[in-house]
Amino acid sequence: MSQNNKSPINTTAFILGALAIGTIIYDIFKPSTAKSKIKHRGKARVFISFAKDDEIYRDYLVKQAKSNRSPFSFFDMSVKKPWPEDIWKKKCRTKIKGCDGVIVLLSGKTWNSSGARWEIKCAKEENIPVVGMHIFKNNIKSIIPELENAKVIPWDWKELENIISKF
Repeated sequence: MSQNNKSPINTTAFILGALAIGTIIYDIFKPSTAKSKIKHRGKARVFISFAKDDEIYRDYLVKQAKSNRSPFSFFDMSVKKPWPEDIWKKKCRTKIKGCDGVIVLLSGKTWNSSGARWEIKCAKEENIPVVGMHIFKNNIKSIIPELENAKVIPWDWKELENIISKF
């Protein structure tokens, strides 16, 4: 049989296979604005932005979310170690783009945190929802300009559960 006499069934199977592979590749590499809001095993991917001096509160939030008593759960996608600024911004943007939302821990130190403020701007540029959350209920500081028009909540498990469920 010559090469020009290929079976139409094989050609159809080849085309369907190529379409399936193309769809998978598109889903992996599509832009963040086109990503569907699919939860990953029921958990939202959350980037936690915070002033470096407030790292202990980020750790506390992550630990509490892992508790069996927690009404919510999420994957912590925050940056765990320092890098040179150009590398940090690139890695940070990649992490933020892969998240369902950003929670900004707010304290008196947030105003002077250029890193946290850049992370908020980055999330907005990538169309990722941003929510501010005051660390201290009785010590609510002024809201930084980057959070203008964003939802800001007190540190409250029920409110946080509601926010995370909407990511």
